[in-house]
Amino acid sequence: MGNDVLATGIMSFVMHETVYFGRSLPWIIVDSIPFFNKYKIQAAKVPTAKEQWQCAALVLLSHFTVELPQIWLFHPMAQFFGLETSVPFPSPLKMAYQIAIFFVLEDTWHYWTHRAMHVFPTLYKNIHKIHHHYSAPFGLAAEYASPIEVLILGLGTVGSPILYCAITKDLHILTMYVWIVARLFQAIDAHSGYEFPWSLHHFLPFWAGADHHDTHHERFIGNYASSFRWWDYVLDTESGPEAAKRRRERRLANAKKAQ
Repeated sequence: MGNDVLATGIMSFVMHETVYFGRSLPWIIVDSIPFFNKYKIQAAKVPTAKEQWQCAALVLLSHFTVELPQIWLFHPMAQFFGLETSVPFPSPLKMAYQIAIFFVLEDTWHYWTHRAMHVFPTLYKNIHKIHHHYSAPFGLAAEYASPIEVLILGLGTVGSPILYCAITKDLHILTMYVWIVARLFQAIDAHSGYEFPWSLHHFLPFWAGADHHDTHHERFIGNYASSFRWWDYVLDTESGPEAAKRRRERRLANAKKAQ
């Protein structure tokens, strides 16, 4: 194909759809197997086949109307800032630290924009409310949101590498593809609704994971970050019984000091 922008756009979008629905499929299967219900965080709220299909329809609409243009525009924008597309490929170590930076940048963007959508009633009602249609999330619902929200939050995923590339002039398209795959896995797994003994946050305490985001959907407040727990911890926006217990203990300690 003679047009690099067209070829890259098609390949990137096909990859995105393949990874999104391919990664969601195992969770759809898990939802249909009673054995795994003991790991379900909200065990009484298993999505029905009808809910899965309705979710897929809106997700596809957002993908074609919002994410496709973003994906299509990424290549020329990133090339303008110096994106590399030829060999040699970057080393695994280099890709790893760049992707780690993207995770931190995206998490920061996600925390503040997501929090704003809850703090301001107009934003919640007109933009974010759709995503909270399911109080018990499931993998396919990771991008179940209004097109405006998909656009806003998607800027963190696409904009972080562009910003990095603009500053450093050092980014390869292969790193971008690996980053997108990693980010999709993170988002889908965070919405899976399942907590396992081997879940990543048991080994990396600062990792958010499914229990962190599931609590957000159940309680409609707090736990605004996407990948990490530090923003919610530092700014005291954690949600859930353990967070509430820590706040009570702090209040009691402060009250004793004041006496």
